[in-house]
Amino acid sequence: MEENRKEDVMEQEEQETAREMTDGETTEDPEPEADIGPEDPAESAEGPGEAQEDVDPEPSEPAGETPKRGFFKKKKDKRDTQIEELTDRVQRQMAEFDNFRKRTEKEKAAMFETGAKSVIEKILPTIDNFERGLGGLTDEQKNDPFVQGMEKVYRQLLTTLEGIGVTPIEAVGKPFDPNFHNAVMHVEDEETEENIVVEEFQKGYLYRDSVVRHSMVKVAN
Repeated sequence: MEENRKEDVMEQEEQETAREMTDGETTEDPEPEADIGPEDPAESAEGPGEAQEDVDPEPSEPAGETPKRGFFKKKKDKRDTQIEELTDRVQRQMAEFDNFRKRTEKEKAAMFETGAKSVIEKILPTIDNFERGLGGLTDEQKNDPFVQGMEKVYRQLLTTLEGIGVTPIEAVGKPFDPNFHNAVMHVEDEETEENIVVEEFQKGYLYRDSVVRHSMVKVAN
């Protein structure tokens, strides 16, 4: 009897164990499988680096005028205008300076010529006195050493005046020219052509082709 009871107990325990094992297998949640999406055709065809190249690049600046280019263009135009204005101003100033230099040189030359004429006019009466004194001497008086000395001074004075551009005006036997001659007397002379200078009372002089003193002459009618 006891052996049958033990067998019944063991059989119950085996049934309960089998039941528990069956319940554990049904209640245990199966592990969720990883959700694998469809394979990316881009990745499968090309590598990662090549896939990045397919990204659209940033849009470049349009070929037309941008605000930045417009600003620099205006700045360049303004600078070019300033350069042109400064160049024109410098050229005008250079031209004005050149005209001033020429005008100054001309005025200086005119002042020098005026001063030289004034000095020459003051010397000419001395020349006239030498000529009057030497012209009134006899041949014997001209051989006097003192007279010869005065004549040398007179010749040296004429040479000095000629060296600075002073020359006498030719008058006797020349046609009368009011630019060089001053007619103070007229005479009827049948042997001389009309309007010819027949006598000179006072010698005239030129300084560099400019009249310092007109010749005082007698003219034949």
